[in-house]
Amino acid sequence: MTMSDDKNPANDTQSPEEMAAQNGDQAETSVDAAEDALALAQDEIGKLKDQILRAMAETENTRRRMKKENDDAQKYAIANFAKEMLTVADNFRRALDAVPKDDAQSDTFKNLVMGVEATERQLLASFERFGIRKLDPMGQAFDPHFHQVMMEQEDLAHPAGTVIAVLQPGYMIHDRLLREAMVVVAKGGAPAHKVDTTA
Repeated sequence: MTMSDDKNPANDTQSPEEMAAQNGDQAETSVDAAEDALALAQDEIGKLKDQILRAMAETENTRRRMKKENDDAQKYAIANFAKEMLTVADNFRRALDAVPKDDAQSDTFKNLVMGVEATERQLLASFERFGIRKLDPMGQAFDPHFHQVMMEQEDLAHPAGTVIAVLQPGYMIHDRLLREAMVVVAKGGAPAHKVDTTA
């Protein structure tokens, strides 16, 4: 056989149908591989989208948490200073309560009492400007979140657990308790809440 015989297509043993079938098999294998690669790529894209969404949500949560912490820091920054100033407010009230009623109207004490009262009012007004307010629990039911019981006293005129005296006022700073009120509560009276047992 000569070289020209090898290149002659007539000498090729595959028929056109066989060649077409072989090319079809190769094309089908190629399409299957492409579909598999596409499915893997789409799966990877889905995972990456999920990771991006989670990262964005985490970033937003961190931003909100930092803003809240910053707002709280600004809102409650004076809490420690305010606690110290409560003693000053208490002492103004004690000074005013210590002056006998008869002496408060005398010329000797009148101006002094007026000055201490004005100073106390100004201090309490300054407290209000910074969100600090005085609690007045007198006559209210005892609440362990805001009151500290210093003693119980027999008092049949008030329901048991009612605040009948305030030894030291409590204070709030915005929505947080700055100091509990020290109180005396009634004991021995009717229960504070009657339960309807007829139902």
